[in-house]
Amino acid sequence: MYGTSMTVRKRLTWIFLAASVFFLYLIGRLAWVQFVEGDKLQKKALEVRMRDIPVEARRGSILDRNGKELVTSISVDSIYATPNQVENPREAAEKLAPLLELDVEKLYRRLTRKSSFEWIKRKVDNDAAQKVRALEIKGIGFVEESKRYYLDPSLAAHVLGFAGIDNQGLTGIERSYDEELRGQPGRIVVEYDAAGRPVPEAMHQYIPPRPGHDLVLTIDESIQYFVERELDKAVAQYNPKFALAIVMDPETGGILAMGNRPTFNPNRWNEEPREVWDKNPAIWYNYEPGSTFKIVTAAAALEEGAVRPDDRFFDPGYIKVADRNIRCWKAGGHGSQSFVEVVQNSCNPGFIKVGLDLGLEKFYKYVEGFGFGEPTGIRLPGEAGGIVIPQQKATTLNLATMSIGQSIAVTPIQLLCAVAAVANDGVLMKPRLVKEIRAGGKTARTLEPEKVRQVISADTARQLRLLLENVVVRGTGRNAYVEGYRVGGKTGTAQVVGEKGGYVAGRYVSSFAGFAPVDDPKIAVLVVIAEPQGGVYYGGLVAAPVFQAIARDTLRYLGIPETPGLEKPKKPFEVEIPKKEVTVPGVVNYPVEEACRIIKAAGLQCQVQGEGRIVYDQTPEAGARVNSGTTVILELQPAVSRDKGGLVTVPNLRGMTIKEAGALLEDIGLYLEPEGSGVAVEQSVRPGEKVVTGTKIKVRFAPPGESGQQPSPQPGASGPAPGEEGPVGNPYASP
Repeated sequence: MYGTSMTVRKRLTWIFLAASVFFLYLIGRLAWVQFVEGDKLQKKALEVRMRDIPVEARRGSILDRNGKELVTSISVDSIYATPNQVENPREAAEKLAPLLELDVEKLYRRLTRKSSFEWIKRKVDNDAAQKVRALEIKGIGFVEESKRYYLDPSLAAHVLGFAGIDNQGLTGIERSYDEELRGQPGRIVVEYDAAGRPVPEAMHQYIPPRPGHDLVLTIDESIQYFVERELDKAVAQYNPKFALAIVMDPETGGILAMGNRPTFNPNRWNEEPREVWDKNPAIWYNYEPGSTFKIVTAAAALEEGAVRPDDRFFDPGYIKVADRNIRCWKAGGHGSQSFVEVVQNSCNPGFIKVGLDLGLEKFYKYVEGFGFGEPTGIRLPGEAGGIVIPQQKATTLNLATMSIGQSIAVTPIQLLCAVAAVANDGVLMKPRLVKEIRAGGKTARTLEPEKVRQVISADTARQLRLLLENVVVRGTGRNAYVEGYRVGGKTGTAQVVGEKGGYVAGRYVSSFAGFAPVDDPKIAVLVVIAEPQGGVYYGGLVAAPVFQAIARDTLRYLGIPETPGLEKPKKPFEVEIPKKEVTVPGVVNYPVEEACRIIKAAGLQCQVQGEGRIVYDQTPEAGARVNSGTTVILELQPAVSRDKGGLVTVPNLRGMTIKEAGALLEDIGLYLEPEGSGVAVEQSVRPGEKVVTGTKIKVRFAPPGESGQQPSPQPGASGPAPGEEGPVGNPYASP
């Protein structure tokens, strides 16, 4: 009896001890969970129970200087999914994909992910959103977001730029002022139960977004319209590579208008060719300015006392510098003339004499003083700085050619700033595009004009303005004359520099830079027409009339009073363009881009008809003798049927890279079988032969140096590299 009692007591003791240890473990575990891992577990529980729905901030508007809205943000629906709530992902994917133009399989994979939030499609149009709502699919939700909308898509596209799907600025002002425009995003916090259902009357928190600031530009919508209207006319008449015009207020540096052609629609930027919207030629294009740069030479010479208006010069038609004869644009020269007439006639030998008298040190003082060789600081992405030969490497020959706008590359915005400095009594201003930042409709910050430096004296600037007025009244700029207003300016015609130096035959840049009224300039304008077609390329014929139309309408719009009794040009500026017979090159079976390049290089115009990428016929035919400037019509190969047995003409692939050749062959239903690397030098099927679609074309590629094939010049290359010289004997530096 006693033994049995002891056994029971021992067992009870062990059970008690075991229970005590177990309870101590539970207490310890509870303490660990509560005090050590409590915050971590609470956060995990919140993550399961609470879900964030992002709320995008409204991006600030962009207005012109008069408060006219140019860019705004409109409300659109974005569609998201909570995957664990979607009961039948496959069925949901099959219903949603056609409405949202999505791939069914990709959408299905997204709907079956182990996550609490997945975007289905951002910023869909209203019709698609309504159709998705009508399906009432569980687990599919909507968030209101804002989408950028450009009220006039063709207006100032390169200046305004565009924003991406995530409300981020990608180009133009949208990018450079992204921080001011973007705003602060908000969110909605919603509590869900274990089954993933929103809990009624539970913790719902709304953290509102903070909208972005509005920008008030210096751009004037009306003046911008004048610029783009005239650029469209110039493009229709001359079919240039590109055209641009900038209008500036010389006193403040404010850009009143900046237009480029070709342009793009920022509302559909992702459907536009990248090369059109990627760069703004007004701030990026490096080119030899030609005679418009003579404004800088004249300013430096007058300021330093190296020349006076009544000094005499004799132009026999050329000037010898070192071992070179540099010719004047006028055959036989201008004879005896004063410096007033040197400027009026844009006389090359006269300006070279002035530049040589100045010397390298003083000349470079003003090249740098006017801001050439470095970016102007305009707040736009992608600005170039121009190309200036370092002073220590410059020769007397370089000085001579730079004096007439050769052997130096500038950007359009640099040149206009220099011209505006002359118009602003010698004060160089920093160009600007934004004058005010607003928050909630009220001014948050005003961006004041910035003076860079005094480059020349006010007296020199006024004297130079009178000389440039004489260019418009009596000289090469007569086509820029605006009735009722005193206008000053300078024409320029420069030959395009090739990628490896030297000048490209038949390719010119025509320009005109000027200001008005001469006595108190309110506007400075630059017009650049790159590579006009049709045999007419002089700045006085191509660019000056564009300036005239822009300046006329802008001065009247601004209410600038006319000056009565002004002297008018006796007749327009005209230059007889000699016609010469040229042979039409054969471009059948060439890619259309290469064909047009060859046609233009021969001094002819190119007109394309039909669709496709390969030329299958041309008029006039290869070998015909025609006058320069004649239009060659290229018929493009129509879209190829991919059906088996269809025939297609094999193109000429010589000189193309593997990527270019592959893309071209794929477009017309053929396949590339490459060998080697570099550029195409041989192909298994001769150009012009017809083969069945799906045929493999073997192409041998080799490095350019080994194959003897030179790579084609790339677009946008212009201006000499540091230390290089153009062919100074070339008589291209025309008025």
